[in-house]
Amino acid sequence: MALNMEAIGKRIGPLSKEYDWKDAVLYALGVGAGFDDLEYAYEKDLKVLPTFSMAAIFDFIKEVAITSNINLAGVLHGEQDLVFHSPIPPSGTLKTEGSISRYYDKGDKGALVIAESDTWHSNGSKLFTNILTLFARLDGGFGGETAPPNVVTIPDRAPDCVVDDTPSGNQPLIYRLSGDLFPLHADPDFARMMGFERPIMHGLCTHGFACRALIQSLVPGEPEKVRRLTCRFTKALYPGVPIRTAIWKTGEGQALWQVSSTQTGDIVIDRGVCEYGDIS
Repeated sequence: MALNMEAIGKRIGPLSKEYDWKDAVLYALGVGAGFDDLEYAYEKDLKVLPTFSMAAIFDFIKEVAITSNINLAGVLHGEQDLVFHSPIPPSGTLKTEGSISRYYDKGDKGALVIAESDTWHSNGSKLFTNILTLFARLDGGFGGETAPPNVVTIPDRAPDCVVDDTPSGNQPLIYRLSGDLFPLHADPDFARMMGFERPIMHGLCTHGFACRALIQSLVPGEPEKVRRLTCRFTKALYPGVPIRTAIWKTGEGQALWQVSSTQTGDIVIDRGVCEYGDIS
């Protein structure tokens, strides 16, 4: 089994997805929203979390995996970059198209599969651009180019904001109903086959918790002001383990962030960048 080199540059899509307020609310509940941030969990005056964009493109991610011929026994979400062009309406039809842009070879450590896509709403507005990195642990050693360094330096000082939260022990079972049905997050036998004690949190579920924390700390009640979110997923997290999102303000409309397990101190999401303010 090897990566499909002919997949680079091949168009994926357009892929369509209809959604309504129930989909947006289910996603919000899947990333820990509740009565404390009811604007995401109740249809009255509903606001959509920016990271709902990931639930909107699971079909694209699936097509990237199929088209690239990744060995699914070794695939993990590596990095994520989201650029927001317009706030996400609470209902409508989304159209996504993109392609696999490149592969990077990490030798016996695996490979990186990079894919990019744009998503439009049925009202004609361009909503967001996604740049996705899948870490293919079993697909390295094909003689490809190495990845350029991704340098994000967290300040050597206490964070400006800290938000603690505790995902439910059943959190992945809720989150997966938004479309990410990969068995690693629900099937104990599959999780053990991949080297884990039990099913783990979706990295993108923890990503959603972090998004809520960033909005709470930087633009309270105004998710439409999130302009960009980037990060690297660095370590597995088990459901029910408390987490801490630490945020450093680094300039006007800019912040860096990390998510760590408060149980072990391990950083589970690193190199986070958040840009915020009015979307021009």
